[in-house]
Amino acid sequence: MRKPTRQGVIDAAASIAEILPPSPLLPVEIGGVAVHVKAESLQPVGAFKIRGGWWRLANLSEEEKARGVIAVSSGNHAQGVAWAARRLGIEAAIVMPRNAPRVKLEATRALGAEIVLYERPGEDRDEVAAKLVAERGGTLVHAFGDPWVIEGQGSAGIEIEEQLGRAPSRLIVCCGGGGLAAGLALACPESAIHVVEPHGWDMVGQALEAGEVVRVADDPPSTICDALQPDATKPINLDVLQGRAEPGVTVTDEEVREAQRFAFSKLNLVVEPGGAAALAAALAGKVKLDEDTVIMITGGNTDADSFAQTLRGV
Repeated sequence: MRKPTRQGVIDAAASIAEILPPSPLLPVEIGGVAVHVKAESLQPVGAFKIRGGWWRLANLSEEEKARGVIAVSSGNHAQGVAWAARRLGIEAAIVMPRNAPRVKLEATRALGAEIVLYERPGEDRDEVAAKLVAERGGTLVHAFGDPWVIEGQGSAGIEIEEQLGRAPSRLIVCCGGGGLAAGLALACPESAIHVVEPHGWDMVGQALEAGEVVRVADDPPSTICDALQPDATKPINLDVLQGRAEPGVTVTDEEVREAQRFAFSKLNLVVEPGGAAALAAALAGKVKLDEDTVIMITGGNTDADSFAQTLRGV
């Protein structure tokens, strides 16, 4: 498989700059320290996934574009791929869990993609997608284990360096499968990378510690971070992050909810649970902060009822 590169990240950033403005880099104070947050929740699809979706589909051959694409996603990657597919005139089928938030299912459908549902837990989404690829001949666009997707996500790091005027000292990153973390590691080679995952779903953190891919336990705890629940990372992500990322950090549901409330009150941002994990780690004092720290706020796709309950502390 092709390996993602820093030059690929730079090229992705140039391509994405032609179609999207940079997402804001917002100053905020946490524990008396002035830091910045990268508000990827304000992307057109409400998440950073638009970056990887665009860069992957933009690099398809004309023959591949004609055959269409197949993706797997809990919702945000689905919208990124669907958005790019509509803009490029490509048919897209997205394998999504039946229990994905309704707001994400509806938004993906509205962008014109076909949705293929699977049971989570119970079915392996990669197996469902592989069957579709075999039947239809489309190109698989994996949510994180794809070199172009990794490069596309890393474009956020190129933007951050331009906005900050220097390399960040550290990047605190919400982490599911490790696509964004790997992309940022390539984009910002001088910066420490801190991956943050839900408690019990720290597949990247465990893989970094073990030096090999680790699968989630048979009975993992529940988490409100629906966007951060891959069964395991992929070798391509681990290869980039091994030796680059700091030890993994985990956060609890209540820490995530507190981060959602903080983002709303201090930054006027609506942030979904998975998009608030990195901020949760910073607020809980689980990562050391300095004035060159950048915290990734990765998504804002949450429904009004659950977000209102979070704000009320219900």
